[in-house]
Amino acid sequence: MGKVKIKKSDIWIDMTPMSDVMTLLLTFFMLTSTFVKNEPVKVNTPGSVSEIKVPENGVLTILVSPEKDKAGNPTGEGQVFMSIDNTDQLGATLSTMTGAFGVSLNPKQIETFKSEGTFGVPMNDLSTYLTMNASKRPQYLQTKGIPLDSIKGGMSEFQQWIDAARNVNEDIKIALKADASTPYKTVKRVMNELQDMDESHYYMITQLKNRGTNKWQRKKANKRK
Repeated sequence: MGKVKIKKSDIWIDMTPMSDVMTLLLTFFMLTSTFVKNEPVKVNTPGSVSEIKVPENGVLTILVSPEKDKAGNPTGEGQVFMSIDNTDQLGATLSTMTGAFGVSLNPKQIETFKSEGTFGVPMNDLSTYLTMNASKRPQYLQTKGIPLDSIKGGMSEFQQWIDAARNVNEDIKIALKADASTPYKTVKRVMNELQDMDESHYYMITQLKNRGTNKWQRKKANKRK
């Protein structure tokens, strides 16, 4: 008696619904994700128990970095950099500053500035900086910083950047980010610059510190044992 041959049938799985779900998930994450901007220096923010969150949009971030010598030791001074999350507002702020300082930039330089995550060179060096090769700009930026010195008894470049950004967006939020090893006098100087402009409301970017277990929690845990 011959063997009965079982007819094999091909299994076909419709993956269309799965591909639709993957497309929706990908679109969702692209629209809701906040990309981390490149910063000229790495900053180790100090710890804090505050749980107040910095807004994700409409923020001007001030980065205060501890200046270091060739051996990597802090010199006691610091450099100040800035970033604005909205590129249109950043471009309008740049236009105000170049007009005030008489700096001429071509369209390519303007686009380069808007594409940079963080800026922080004196206005008289801005054109030179934006003309540099992309691989050389980060190293050059680390040696500069926005000047905090008063110009002829008036506002400093730092203050003028803040004022220009405020004129573009009067509701812009200011966030201050400093390294844990940044000398206090450097941070204090930036705070004084803001206070002189009546900018007394700003966020401090910190790491959330572990509060630890209080005495009441420890007693409760011991009772359970």
